Amino acid sequence: MKRFVKYVVSILVLVIVAMASMLITMRFAIHRREVIIPNFVGMLPQAAEQAANANGLVLVRENRFYSEEVPEGRIVSQEPAAGIKVRKGWRVRIAESMGPQKIVIPSVLGDSLRTAELNVKRRGLELGTVATIAVPDLPPDQVVAQSPPAAAQGVATPKVSVLISAPSEEKSYVMPDLSGMRLADASVAITNAGLKVGSVAGPKVDANAAPAPSNGAPARPATDALIVKQIPAAGQRVTSGAVVNLEVAVPS
Repeated sequence: MKRFVKYVVSILVLVIVAMASMLITMRFAIHRREVIIPNFVGMLPQAAEQAANANGLVLVRENRFYSEEVPEGRIVSQEPAAGIKVRKGWRVRIAESMGPQKIVIPSVLGDSLRTAELNVKRRGLELGTVATIAVPDLPPDQVVAQSPPAAAQGVATPKVSVLISAPSEEKSYVMPDLSGMRLADASVAITNAGLKVGSVAGPKVDANAAPAPSNGAPARPATDALIVKQIPAAGQRVTSGAVVNLEVAVPS
């Protein structure tokens, strides 16, 4: 029994040693794959790319900024910052300096989106974010605001973002319940709501029938006929100009 216990203890010791050795090896291997990000700010992009490759990093040029301190063509910022430990193959995003701001920001207020884009590009700028907003009594596709404003100083990026007036949305209505109304009254209510009276179906009438339409369509029932069915149904949402079809019955 003692020999068995001794044997088991020896096996456990060997397992623990093997696991500790494996952990140490993995930790060492991980550390060998880690690098400290150098400081690229102020360097020319080509030199910075060589330094990044030497450290197993990937340099990605993403933005350009105006800078009073960093000369044009050199790196003005980086992400992650210098001194941070990362794995090899990590992507470091950099921004290039455009030097001091020399371009005057134009006014594009009142321009269409296309005209505004041509206006800023003609001055060596870029069109930034384009957002839309519904503005009553204003035609669509018109610049109502811009950032930065015209002639702004101390601008960070060469981009002009604009706010464009959106096309006015169609008015919508909740279809009322017309059942039991006289055809004449229902027709007025439909027209006043910005809708259109469509087909009117019902039993034929004689003397009280409305005159036949000039387009050759069948004569409509008398205007005092009562609404018994409508399409769209009451409670449905309809938009301006929608056609409402009716079915009527002649009161006895």
